[in-house]
Amino acid sequence: MSRVTKGMIAGFSAALAVAVLEAVQMLAGPWFVSFPRLLTVIMGTEGVAWTGWVAHFAVGTLVLGPLFGILCPRMPTDTPETKGIVFAVGAFVLMGLTVAPLGGVGMFGLAAGFPTLAWMILTHAVFGAVMGHVYARMVGREWRVHRVRDDIHLAH
Repeated sequence: MSRVTKGMIAGFSAALAVAVLEAVQMLAGPWFVSFPRLLTVIMGTEGVAWTGWVAHFAVGTLVLGPLFGILCPRMPTDTPETKGIVFAVGAFVLMGLTVAPLGGVGMFGLAAGFPTLAWMILTHAVFGAVMGHVYARMVGREWRVHRVRDDIHLAH
C-alpha cells in the first residue's frame, strides 16, 4: 500500500475522530463555530448541513491525509503523533489565513471569539495526533510483515 493510500486512510480516521468532537459540541452547544459549519458558509449551502460534513471528510481524506503520507518521513520530531500535530498546526495556520476569513469569522476565527480559536487549535491537534497514530500503525504493520517475510526467506 502506498504512503498516499495510508495517508488517506489515516486522514479519514482523523476526520472521523474530529467529527465526533464536532458533533458533540454542536449538539451540546453549539459553543464554537464548527469547521463543517464554516465550510457550509463558504460553499453557500448554510441551510444544508451535510454539505459541510462531506467537505470536512473530503478535505481530511483527499487533501490532508495524502499530503501527510508524503511529508511524514521528512517532518521534524520523533513520534508519529507529534509529526501529525506539527502537520495539523501547519494546516491550521493555512486554514486560519484563508478558509476562516472566507467563512466570515476573520483571521484564525478570531471574529467568532477566542473560544472558537482555541476549539480550532484543539480539533486540529486531535486530527494530527490521530492521523499520525493511524499512519504509523499502518507503516509499522507493513514493515513487520516485510521483515518477517525477509527473515523467512533468509532462513531457507
